[in-house]
Amino acid sequence: MEKEERTVETEKIWVTYCKMRTPELKEKLILHYAYIVKYVAGRLSVYIGQHVDYEDMISYGIFGLIDAVEKFDYDKGVKFETYASLRIRGSIIDSLRQLDWVPRTLRQKNKQLETAYASLEAGLGREPSDAELAAELGVTVDEARDMIKKSSIVSLISLDEYLDQNHEAPVKGLRQSTANEPEADFERKETRRMLTEAIDKLSEKEKRVVTLYYFEELTLKEISMIMGVTESRISQIHSKAVLKLKAKLSNNKSMMFI
Repeated sequence: MEKEERTVETEKIWVTYCKMRTPELKEKLILHYAYIVKYVAGRLSVYIGQHVDYEDMISYGIFGLIDAVEKFDYDKGVKFETYASLRIRGSIIDSLRQLDWVPRTLRQKNKQLETAYASLEAGLGREPSDAELAAELGVTVDEARDMIKKSSIVSLISLDEYLDQNHEAPVKGLRQSTANEPEADFERKETRRMLTEAIDKLSEKEKRVVTLYYFEELTLKEISMIMGVTESRISQIHSKAVLKLKAKLSNNKSMMFI
């Protein structure tokens, strides 16, 4: 009952805010929805907490929440929580991109890993084994597996770019001309289609982790409890799944423009 009363009160604030747009009402909405920032930052910190301070991510996310409150169209009937979570996540990731927080050596190793995996999959016509991947990279199997594990840090951002969740306009800025809009729209739709097909080809465990994490928005801890394995194991499954997805997308996109 208390939750319903808060919901009704929040709706009243939204209706009044849409009419008056006063700073006081905006502040009330921001304070009410601050928990979304903590939730999104908490999910991201699972991967990057050792590199970026949690409080910094909260600060970056607040800007996304403010932007969401200012731009939200209440009359469309969309859940604000869903809209805001994308804005907040986008704001945090944009800030991390600007900071270039990923160590250069890790970025280079991740690129080598992605290139090797995509090349092997295209050449073999199947998913390469860890041993084949290690041989291609010129490292031991344990070293290859460690590279896959660490790649999750970089993959966190790069997969979101493929999913195209965080931006209403292209990442590289405003369009200089509307002439290319149909092509850009087609490419985004093709990317989504290829991503869906790529997810369908994952193993059942990988598919479940990707679905629960990216679409159901569960934390790794919650996923580990559902699947009955450790968080570390879920992280490994996620890293391998993302590597496979990016390899398939890379190969499919190359074929698109032949």
